[in-house]
Amino acid sequence: MDRGLFSGQLLIAMPGISDPRFERAVILVCAHDEEHAMGVALNRPVEGLTVPDILQKLDIKSTITVPPDLVLIGGPVERERGFVVHTDDYAGEHSLAVGAGVALSATREVLEAMAGRAPRPRLARLTLGYAGWAGGQLENEIKENVWLTCEPDEGLIFDDDYGRKWSRALAKLGVDPRRLSSTAGRA
Repeated sequence: MDRGLFSGQLLIAMPGISDPRFERAVILVCAHDEEHAMGVALNRPVEGLTVPDILQKLDIKSTITVPPDLVLIGGPVERERGFVVHTDDYAGEHSLAVGAGVALSATREVLEAMAGRAPRPRLARLTLGYAGWAGGQLENEIKENVWLTCEPDEGLIFDDDYGRKWSRALAKLGVDPRRLSSTAGRA
């Protein structure tokens, strides 16, 4: 997929979203064109599963002390597949530029880089699975007020304040989550 349309934007789930898997989700749109869209959730940690755990399971040896960052549930599609959102100071052969300073990789090489092989990304988040949309579906959901969009910042993408990420993303838009309704209307 080519980067375009909403690529590099954050999707912020509105209250009352009909799919509980996306309740209070903050999703980075990694690729979007007329036929597809894909993104990864940034605020759904898998309690007790860390990046060092995954590296050990994949028999990837660390040459540094890898921080015990939690692995995230990126979305409901292909949950056994890993995706790494990272700063673009690391660019593997198959890395996809997502937005200003951010890329996505889904190869063993990016995990090896996170384990200490140079060059390595300055910041990275490992997700399992992704969220996907068919052509026009994401645009329709945005029109129907299922999602708000905003520009990401490094903190929203890479910090580990998962419990407040949704309200912080809304605050970037000047929206108080306590004032949002779970029902949508049209004027």
